[in-house]
Amino acid sequence: MGTKNIAISEEAYQRLRALKKPGESFTDVIERMTHSRGVLELAGLLSRAEAAKVMSGIEEARKESSSRVSRIAEELD
Repeated sequence: MGTKNIAISEEAYQRLRALKKPGESFTDVIERMTHSRGVLELAGLLSRAEAAKVMSGIEEARKESSSRVSRIAEELD
């Protein structure tokens, strides 16, 4: 594995340093923070109750959005 030198601002350095966990290198932090996560990696993140609450909120938002679209469509006719 090769290495590259990069220049970052002092503020960016301090923010990156604050994200470091014990024993981590800056490379480890960058890799951890930029890792693309698949949907399956989110499994188990929420409890069943939390997931139900999120789903309820999504359903409500969809209903409101659908109603809003219907109202606008009627106004345009």
